[in-house]
Amino acid sequence: MSFVYHFSPDAMSSSKYDECIAQLTAAGAANPPGRLLHVSYGPSDALRVFDVWESEQSFASFGEVLVPILQKLGVDAGPPEVSPVHNIIRGG
Repeated sequence: MSFVYHFSPDAMSSSKYDECIAQLTAAGAANPPGRLLHVSYGPSDALRVFDVWESEQSFASFGEVLVPILQKLGVDAGPPEVSPVHNIIRGG
């Protein structure tokens, strides 16, 4: 079963987000197994993140890499809103 993870982190500016992506890329985790969709959106000084994961386990594995990077950047992701996916319609 797939799950949606929605984060509204404190202090996630576009520059910190870009640095996080760069560090994930350097760690070989920019496109982690099990992530079906990633979207970052919102104002440049308060970005939010919306991810769809194929399982809770795949998200938890990615978190082992992500959380230390966020901590180094001074970003508190806080607890995500998590919901099971009812349906996904892919664009054509």
